[in-house]
Amino acid sequence: MTTFEEHVLGQEKLLEIPGFGEARGSFAWMMSGLTLAARRIEAQIRSAGLGDVYGAEGSENVQGEAQQKLDVVANDAMMECLGSREGVAALVSEEDESAVVVDGDPATGRYIFIFDPLDGSSNIDVNVNVGTIFSVHRRLAEGGLDESMLQAGTEQVMGGYVLYGPSTVLVYTAGTGVHGFTLDAASGAFVLTSEHMAMPEQGSYYSVNEANAAEWPEGFQTYVGTLRSGGLGRAYSSRYIGSLVADFHRTLLKGGVFLYPPTDKQPGGKLRLLYEANPLAFVAEQSGGMATNGVDRVLEIQPEKIHQRTAFCVGSRREMEALAAAVGGKA
Repeated sequence: MTTFEEHVLGQEKLLEIPGFGEARGSFAWMMSGLTLAARRIEAQIRSAGLGDVYGAEGSENVQGEAQQKLDVVANDAMMECLGSREGVAALVSEEDESAVVVDGDPATGRYIFIFDPLDGSSNIDVNVNVGTIFSVHRRLAEGGLDESMLQAGTEQVMGGYVLYGPSTVLVYTAGTGVHGFTLDAASGAFVLTSEHMAMPEQGSYYSVNEANAAEWPEGFQTYVGTLRSGGLGRAYSSRYIGSLVADFHRTLLKGGVFLYPPTDKQPGGKLRLLYEANPLAFVAEQSGGMATNGVDRVLEIQPEKIHQRTAFCVGSRREMEALAAAVGGKA
């Protein structure tokens, strides 16, 4: 068995990810905080119906969204487990208005950890898959922490997600392919089950909330009509879970396309760039897929604020090239 931490240690050596001082394995030790948090979150989700963790918490997060009780539980778990790890300079969460500075010393606080602690939490009450999405950036040698947090997605050291479902799966990339791990209940370890995962060049599913179709730009309406009519040489089926990590994971495994287009109400898009779009775009590109905001490559968008939103289109190369042709984007 190869555990997540052992695999990350191999990546640390392969990519010469800087450790702390001369200690080999420090980056892997820092990342073990993620798996500790994921196990805590998974345990709470698995027993959600047995305790008082269903439903709304009664407050709103910085996005103006109603916080679910499990949002708070998951955010606390990520903050506690990662905040105690050497090397973490700051933590940026969807649930908090500002970043939490853990280690302001650039000599020791070398990494920015950015995350959505529980994506899709509104689906918890109906027992639908949810997930944790994460991104890691190096602290810049020059400039403050703010500049380090607002780096383009191309500068990510690592990105990935944890999907809590029938099995709990962790998928990540450090720029050398995409690798998947499954939580082994007996040992409590995330064990390597898929190495060098590849998104199919073309799939047979499209995933989008078609209730918003009247508010999409015309190019997106035309494109989805093309998929429905078999214009790409095959009949497409609609699959939309409404939980981003679950929809993305299916797209990674089965191919096709996931769309969250701009709308009249949200012309800049709804999903968050730093901790939703960027890490998933990193995984998509490393598996052979593509990710854009409809026009530009997601990973090249320069963030201006930590909670910046974006339109998000991700999927197999064939579908994404057809999307670019339909909306005037870059293939």
